[in-house]
Amino acid sequence: MKKISIIVPCYNEEEALPLFYPVVTKVMQELKNDYELIFVNDGSRDKTLEILKDFAKKDPHVYYISFSRNFGKESAMYAGFVNAHGDYVAVMDADLQDPPALLPKMIAILDSGEYDSVATRREDRSGEPPVRSWFAHKFYQIINKISDSDIVDGARDFRLMKRDMVDAIIEMSEYNRFSKGIFGWVGFKTYWLPYENVERVAGETKWNFWKLFKYALDGIVNFSLVPLTLSSWMGILMTFVAFIMLIVIIIRKIAIGDPVAGWASLICVIIFIGGLIMLSLGVMCQYLAKVYMESKRRPHYISRESNIDDVKKID
Repeated sequence: MKKISIIVPCYNEEEALPLFYPVVTKVMQELKNDYELIFVNDGSRDKTLEILKDFAKKDPHVYYISFSRNFGKESAMYAGFVNAHGDYVAVMDADLQDPPALLPKMIAILDSGEYDSVATRREDRSGEPPVRSWFAHKFYQIINKISDSDIVDGARDFRLMKRDMVDAIIEMSEYNRFSKGIFGWVGFKTYWLPYENVERVAGETKWNFWKLFKYALDGIVNFSLVPLTLSSWMGILMTFVAFIMLIVIIIRKIAIGDPVAGWASLICVIIFIGGLIMLSLGVMCQYLAKVYMESKRRPHYISRESNIDDVKKID
């Protein structure tokens, strides 16, 4: 039977972990597969690490990796991927918004041999603010139109993958990571499993609107050159408009002796064009910043401690 690795990123999850652990353990024990639970403590400031150590003492299936500081969920997921030993590898949150009860069905789908990955998506966004839901829906529409990645609306990070797909994801070792885009970019045949939205079981979400907005911008910049292309076409358009306006002014002056009156309109035009220039420079700087960060070749994470014997402490 296939060994299952379950990666669980954790950041200040002291309230959720005591509820999550017995649920996922019960599901895995009923499956009879060999398994490992890899909890990645992403620099938590509460008692998350102490709870994970307690789990590990009682259960040989529990492993933990504790970062030296908060590196972010993307780094936590990557650390789990590079340290997982299973034939099938799953990623799920500790707040039970990713139902462990779906795992048996996901494993059965992979066992059929037809698919390389089983990914989950929410059928609805009940309990979520309408404005946030609207922006999320528009984000999926935009990124699917301007990038090569196939990201389904409502897609979660919760998914189960075969080893080959995980190895391909690890090979994409870029520093600026956007896993939803990476999952789609590497390809492989994916089965989308819908489920109804589940409320967080305990604690508070770490993703406010501003963090989600920045994450969305990272996804667009990481997987599309369309913003740069739009900036170039905007420059061409403004140059063409300015050329036409210049011709009109010359004709008015020569033909009817009508000078251009008023400086207010001129100032407005200058401010408008200046704003477009700054916008274009901002877009280019976003891409340059990504290149700058990649060129430093800094590690994705630094592990402070772990109970995995062959853990990759820095990667």
